[in-house]
Amino acid sequence: MSYAREVNFPEGTRIFEEGGRAESFWIVRSGTVTLEVPLPSGGHRGAAPVESLGPGELVGWSWLFPPYTWQLSAEAMTPVRAYEFDGAAVRMLMDADPAFGSAIGHWVGRILAVRLQQTRNRLLDLYAPRPTA
Repeated sequence: MSYAREVNFPEGTRIFEEGGRAESFWIVRSGTVTLEVPLPSGGHRGAAPVESLGPGELVGWSWLFPPYTWQLSAEAMTPVRAYEFDGAAVRMLMDADPAFGSAIGHWVGRILAVRLQQTRNRLLDLYAPRPTA
């Protein structure tokens, strides 16, 4: 926690945008953050929500994997209080302490696995064939 700083995001704040440089990550203390996939600028504009994150949850994983570019966008849906961590500093700690690095890698990996499964389930709900009566 000595590498964390407390931050606040007012409702509606864009925390990061897909394609931007991923230099930080956050642990939500209070409030709700929505992860989004930007929609093509064809006929529709805006973004499609992927997931809502709340207290105790990790916001951002792209800081851990080169090329350190955001894969999604994030917006504060309510006022958000969070702990912000410098991704480069945490990566240096991970390199210096292999046990710590392994623990962080496994933690982020578990989160990614759960979110991937949740996304798969949402896609199946949206696009799976429906039985006809």
